[in-house]
Amino acid sequence: MSAFYDAALAPLGLRVSQFGILSRLHQHGPRGIQALASDLVMDRTTLGRNIRPLERDGLLCAVVDPADRRFRLLSITPRGVELVTAARPAWIAAQAGFEARYGAVPAAELHAALQGVVMVLNTPEE
Repeated sequence: MSAFYDAALAPLGLRVSQFGILSRLHQHGPRGIQALASDLVMDRTTLGRNIRPLERDGLLCAVVDPADRRFRLLSITPRGVELVTAARPAWIAAQAGFEARYGAVPAAELHAALQGVVMVLNTPEE
């Protein structure tokens, strides 16, 4: 599935994981690396590999967290906002293409199942 969405976003120079990072920051504002990794159900190391090119390309920036100077907050830059806004139609078209191929009901069921997986993975073990 990643390859399907990567192909849709490729003309904009984005991968689906990068689009997710930028979208989350755009929608929810600055986030600590650990919080963002948790939001995206991604391990911190993988997130680190994904944010480096975004930082290098000026799409996001990391600043010291004023509440705790030991941590950094990631923020989307104006250039990142422009790119994620430009990429949204490609994302929506990819979503529609996936539903057309897979079926609206199975796609909704898959989405619900994946949300359930995320919920389980984000629930602390007892």
